Amino acid sequence: MFLQDVDNILTKRGKESTMTEKSLAQIQREVDAYISQFKEGYFQPLTMLARMSEEVGELAREVNHRFGEKPKKPTEADNSIEMELGDILFITVCFANSLGIDLTEAHQKVMHKFQTRDADRWTKINTEP
Repeated sequence: MFLQDVDNILTKRGKESTMTEKSLAQIQREVDAYISQFKEGYFQPLTMLARMSEEVGELAREVNHRFGEKPKKPTEADNSIEMELGDILFITVCFANSLGIDLTEAHQKVMHKFQTRDADRWTKINTEP
């Protein structure tokens, strides 16, 4: 459903979708291949956490500029929420890879948690008589 929505958005903007679906495992391997070409390798966990915090801060700034009361200064660079989310995804994958965490497995565990713990927490669509 989500990818179909993205395709519809791109079509409305007059762009063709060039998205290729990748599994989390493929993304993790792609990031690992990129990082593995450098002698420095992955940062230490505390450095990764600091980097992640920086990226979340950059996302918060972009969201505030777009949806909040604080417009950008004319001298500020154009960043996008999309790119900031991409940066967060990249650092998340790096963090997981450096600790040997399988993000597909982590996702499955967190979804199970939400589907059981929060099964009746929210009002579901089309469930009322």
